[in-house]
Parts: sequence; C-alpha cells; structure tokens
Amino acid sequence: MSSWKSLLLRLGEKCPEYAGNADFKDQIEACYSAVRRELEHSGDDIFPFLLQCAEQLPHKIPLYGTLVGLLNLENEEFVAKLVENAQINLQDALETGKCNKIRILMRFLTVLMCSKVIQPSALVVIFECLLSSSATTVDEEKGIPSWQARADFYITCILSCLPWGGAELVEQVPEEIERVMVGVEAYLSIRKRVSDAGFSVFEDIEETNNAVNEKDFLEDLWSRVQDLSSREWKLDSVPRPHLSFEAQLVAGKSHDLAPVSCPEQPGPSGVLSGIAFGRQKHEAELKYPQRIRRLNIFPSNKTEDIQPIDRFVVEEYLLDVLLFLNGCRKECTSYMVGLPVPFRYEYLMAETIFSQLLLLPQPPFKPTYYTLVIIDLCKALPGAFPAVVAGAVRALFDKIADLDMECRTRLILWFSHHLSNFQFIWPWEEWAHVLDLPKWAPQRVFVQEVLEREVRLSYWDKIKQSIENTPALEELLPPRGGPQFKYSEEDGTDPTERALSVELKDMVKGRKSAREMISWVEENVFPAHGFDITLRVVVQTLLDIGSKSFTHLITVLERYGQVIAKICTDDDQQVKLISEVSSYWQNSAQMTAISIDRMMSYRLISNLAIVRWVFSSSNLDRFHVSDSPWEILRNAVSKTYNRISDLRKEISSLERSVVLAEEAASRARDQLDSAESKLSIMDGEPVLGENPVRIKRLKSYAEKAKEEEVSVRESLEAKEALLARAVDEIKVLILSLYKGFLTALAEPLNDAFRDGTLRPSGQADEMNIDLEDSSVMDLDKDDGGRPKKSHPNGSREINGYNLDGKQQWCLSTLGYLKAFTRQYASEIWQNIEKLDAEVLTEDAHPLFRKAIYCGLRRPLDE
Repeated sequence: MSSWKSLLLRLGEKCPEYAGNADFKDQIEACYSAVRRELEHSGDDIFPFLLQCAEQLPHKIPLYGTLVGLLNLENEEFVAKLVENAQINLQDALETGKCNKIRILMRFLTVLMCSKVIQPSALVVIFECLLSSSATTVDEEKGIPSWQARADFYITCILSCLPWGGAELVEQVPEEIERVMVGVEAYLSIRKRVSDAGFSVFEDIEETNNAVNEKDFLEDLWSRVQDLSSREWKLDSVPRPHLSFEAQLVAGKSHDLAPVSCPEQPGPSGVLSGIAFGRQKHEAELKYPQRIRRLNIFPSNKTEDIQPIDRFVVEEYLLDVLLFLNGCRKECTSYMVGLPVPFRYEYLMAETIFSQLLLLPQPPFKPTYYTLVIIDLCKALPGAFPAVVAGAVRALFDKIADLDMECRTRLILWFSHHLSNFQFIWPWEEWAHVLDLPKWAPQRVFVQEVLEREVRLSYWDKIKQSIENTPALEELLPPRGGPQFKYSEEDGTDPTERALSVELKDMVKGRKSAREMISWVEENVFPAHGFDITLRVVVQTLLDIGSKSFTHLITVLERYGQVIAKICTDDDQQVKLISEVSSYWQNSAQMTAISIDRMMSYRLISNLAIVRWVFSSSNLDRFHVSDSPWEILRNAVSKTYNRISDLRKEISSLERSVVLAEEAASRARDQLDSAESKLSIMDGEPVLGENPVRIKRLKSYAEKAKEEEVSVRESLEAKEALLARAVDEIKVLILSLYKGFLTALAEPLNDAFRDGTLRPSGQADEMNIDLEDSSVMDLDKDDGGRPKKSHPNGSREINGYNLDGKQQWCLSTLGYLKAFTRQYASEIWQNIEKLDAEVLTEDAHPLFRKAIYCGLRRPLDE
C-alpha cells in the first residue's frame, strides 16, 4: 500500500505509520504533508480513496473533514471535486434508499462545514429539503402516511448530524438552524408515535399501558438533542480537531454545494384500506428500518456518567464499526475498543452488541458474526469485558420469562456457542435453583436448551464434566444414548421384521439398485405385511445404515431415497415417515432435525406433512418444554421461503440479462443491416452490400446474439414458472401453518385466559391434550397451596414462578406464533385476505389474533 494510503487509512490510530504518536493534531499534519505531496501525481486516486475512508470509517470523519479543510488551502480544485462527488453520492443514495450512505454522507458534509469547506447555509438547505419531504409524507391529505418510516429516517439523519456540527451552525447561521429545529418540532407534532409492539425484545406480560406513553426512537433522539442544545452543544464523544487549525481553515474558500432532491412519493396520496396501508407500511419499514432498539439490561449506575447524547454517539460509532468492518474481525475488534471517546464504555458496548444480536425482526448480520465479535472483545479486554458479558447473561436470564421467544432462541444459540470457545466454563451453581422449578418454567427450559446445544457442539461426557460442580444439573442434559434401532440384536422385536431388516441391509451391502429394492418391497414386503411394517423396516434400516455420520445419511438418501418416496406418496404417509424418523433419533434432537430437513430437500417429505406432524398430539405437550419441534418447523418454513427468495433474485438477475441480450442483439442486427445497405465496387461494378466475408461474419454474430437472447428469455420464463409454483406452495403452507396454530390453541386459550387477556382465569384445569407424562402440564402438587409472591430472579412462583403448565404452554405457543408471523411477514401480507377469511375470524381467541397482529405490526382495531 502506498504511504499516503496507509496514512489516510490509519489516521487517528496509535500505529507504526505515525510512529506510535496518538495526538490527532500531529497525525493530521503528517497525513496532510504526505497527501499534499502526492496531489499533483495521484490526485485522481486520492479523492475517491479519501471519500471511501470517510464513508467506511465514519467514527473518524472529524479527522478526515479537518484534513480536507487543510487540503482546501492548498488545492481548491481538488476539494471542489471531492465536494461535488460527495453531493452526487448523496443524491444517488437518496434516490436508491441507501440508508447508511445517506446518514454517513450527511455527517461528512456537516464536518466539512465545520472545516470551512462548504457554507453552513448549503447544509441547512439539505436539512430543509429532507424536512419538507418528511412533512409532506405524513400529511394525511397530500402525502402517504404509510411511508412514515422514510420520513422518520430523514428527520433522524438531520438530528444525528447536530452532535458533529450543531455548535458551528448555531454560531454561524442561528436563524436558519432555529428554523430547522422548529420544523422538526412541528413534524414531531403531526407524525404518529411508533410503537415497538411486536418488535420489542421484552414482552409486556402484564399488558400495562407503559409502552404507549414511552417515547419512540425519534422522540428520544429529539430529547437528547434538546439536552445537548441546553448544554451549549458541548459533548465529550465527538472529537473537534478542526479547532486546532481554526486560524488556518478560516482562510479557505467555502465551496458551493448543489442542492439535493428527495425521491417522489412512492404512490398516489389518499386514504388507503387497512390492508393496503399495512402492506405499504411493512414495505417502508423494510427499506428504512430502525437501526437499534435499546436493551437497557444493566443498572443505570453502570452508564450514569455518560450524557444522553454521548450514549447516542457511541452507539453510532459501534454500529458503524460493526457494519463496515463485518468482514474483518480483528480490525472490527480493534476499532471497537479504541473509539475516540474519553470515557469507558464497556457496558454500553455490550448492550449495543446484544441489541443487534436480538434485534427484531432480524439482525443486520448472521448471529454468528456477533458471537465472534464478543469472543474477540473478551480476548482483547480480558480484564473487563468477560465480566460485562457475564453480567449481561445474568441480567437476560433473570428476565428470560419476559423475553420474546425468537430472542430466547437466539440467546440460547449464542450462549452455547460462546461457552464452546471458553472450555464450556460457567458458574452453573448460580442456576441450580432451576431444578426446583416446574419443567415448563422458562429459566429451567433455557438451561436445558443451552446444555443440549452444547452437547451438539462437543460431546456428552465433556458437557457433563463442565457441570461437575453442580452434578444435579445432569438431569437437564439430553439423553446420552445414540439411535434407537428397533431391530438391534438386544431388542426383543418381531423376528419377522428383524429378518426383513437384515435382508434389506444385505441388499445395500450387495450394491443393489433402488429399482431392485423397490421391486423387493412391492413384491415381498408390502403385500404380506402392509404399509406400517413396510415403512418401519425400510426407514429404520436405511437410517441405521446412514447413522454413522452426516455424510453416510446423505449417501443413503441419495441412493435409496426413491424407495422411501415410493412407499410414502401422500401427506398422511409422510407424517408417519416423520414419526418413524423421530422414533429412531429420539435421543438426538439434532439428528432428528437434520434427517427431516434432508428428506425435505430430497422431496421425500413435504412442508405440509411437517406442519401436520409438528401439530400432532405427540408433539403438543413439548411446545413449552423443548425447542425441538419448533426447530423442525422453522427449518421447513425457512426452506420454502428461501426457495422463493432465491428465485426472485435469479429472476431479477435474468431480467437484467434479458435487457443486455436485447441490446446486444439489436446492435448486431443494426451492424448487419448497415453493412448490407452499403454500396461497394466488385469487378468494376457497384454491388449492394460490403465484403461478403464481413457480411457472413456479421450474420453469424447476429444469429448468435439472437440465440443468446432467446436462451435467456427461456431461462427467465422457466424461473417465473418455478416462482409461480413456489408462491402457490407457500400460500398453502401459510394457511396450513396458521390453521395448525389455531386448532392447537383454541381450547387451551379459552381455558387458561377466558377473558381474552393475559390475566390467568384462576386455577386452570388440567389441559385437554393426551399426555404421556401428565406431570409436564399438571400443577405442582408439592406447593401446598402456599401464597404466591414475586421472586427476584425474574421467574414466576414455585420459587418465584406462578404459571401452571397450561398457561405457560399458551404463552410459549403464542410467542412462537408471533415469531413466525414477524419473520415471514412479507409473504403473509401477500396472503392476508385469505388469512382474514379463514383463520382470523370473529371466533378466533383475542390473544391468538393479537399475536398475529403484533407480528405484522397491524393495528388491533382493524
């Protein structure tokens, strides 16, 4: 890397490039000297690289802004070009809806204003443009209120610039910035407050109205900016290196900044139906999502020394580093621990990372990324951060009963993965009390699921050893045994079935083909023994052959999957197939999920069969004590949804290819027509057409271009046909899924929550579901009728946990219902009319309707 590039990239860091000198003023001067020398020869390379540094290392924007200010004194033309490109990039980002680029470029322009590179009034013009667009959007008559998410984002961009340039704006253009502030206040008065219902990490079990009265994110940011204004725009978290060069910068020329324009309203104004409004609102929130939802999991005294606006700025720094350095773990960790702030922020850093890990409806990156970041931070700050992370885990564990079900699953997956990187060490004795709780208590289920996931990441004996200080927790470990093969020698099963199994194994060992095996089943097994025995023998035997490893399983399914497909031709038979797989792998939730998922991939099992099996009586009693059935259901729905997403991406790519192919074919045809229309002299006579050799070549090019166009069109038509079938498939799947939830929840909800709220209906009766182990859902008999009281660990009576099995079953199932609705809201909105007509009827329980409406962020009064 060139020396000037290295200096630009490492500006603001204590590094060898600056001889370990961490003083911002000295670094800026050194970088300025190096860049100035290269301007004449490498100016065209420097300005895009400098702009890229500012956009992708935004926590160092004040340093880059000051550097540009100094370069402006030396080369006005270079800086004018940089400002022009920043404005062009901003306009492009506005038109394409690139939220992060809009936000960062506005911050960069604000800092350039501080360094006298652009006029303050030019920045105010941009603010007013965004403000005007926002006010128009939320206007009931002229705008489209369903797109308030975009309007809120624009206002957030304006307010988030003020920590970086509010003082200069107030000093230089007080009337103009006051006009902007009044406009923001007016906007806040006409917009609708955004509720976090459905997207909140913690569910409000008691259904208080506190959430209605709380500020939303934009109102909270406005109050923080007002607090900053009352303190004369002084804050600790934003470095102001331009002040060290103020005497020099004031001599620079302030460049004109071309105005920007916001995109047109995304549709015609006017009153929309409830469904149309909901669809547009969902689309807007997907395109302009809220960046963070604060967790506040630590006591206030852990962050009380940080001013409100400083908290916001540090969150911005952390989120930017996570965003732009997601592919560079070590760099990401280094920047996160070295932010340009004069106070400690470990607790705030942990809260911010966990807020992203648990962000609903989905985190910006895969959860594994945040796991790796937390691991690296623990290693980078061994004396501080591990204790902070442990404190976060304890705080979340205390509130686990109120944690959203999807967030609970993410927390389980993260925690087990995290512990696997630290020898599975954890003070389990702190959580030994969960053994005194009912089997369905959220804290007990959490510990059980974490241990089960740890076994997946290691092996049973290792995890048992990790809890040796609390040996009683062994009760919560998953079963140790492997597969349960019904025809093992030790098993006293039917000798006829065992003989058939041995014969089938011999056929596999003898490399018999799937067709030969199908003939054997149809001629020798099915006629004599019927469907059930045939299915059991074939599935148990093939699974046992493939049980050694994942690769063995795949090989067996690829070679002999046709045999299973021939036996199980409809959903009823496939439900029995899934039950047989579950029986074989009853001691391994992981292998059960993997086997069913692979069978669905090979089209041996339909997604509808999986839905039916999950909601069958054999699984209902596990809904609140195990994640296993939900994992299988998630995999099935996700696979179907991802198939549609992939097809849409492929179609979008093919549509672009069609346009290119059409253009290429048109050019080739035009060249051929032009050549054929020209007069040329051959043997002294004028002849129509150019050289025959060239015309032949052009004809060949034109034919190939046309063939390519036809080929791409055919591919597009094929993909569109596949998409149409996939869309029909997911319509049926969604309806089946919600009918399954409706049927399963109807009776329990009416028994446990008769009044339609989450206040229990007194002493709930035993649940009317056939249970092999009735103790799973019964009230605890040892409680002795003692009065219930609140428990400090966040559980609910019987040692602080007071929900019976039926009530917890209902809450857990409703939580999963809301999670599925939220995750697949885009597809559900496309089929909402069907869902309203067949599922969300007047007979549906209010809590059932509420769970779905919350997942869709749909008003309950529709």
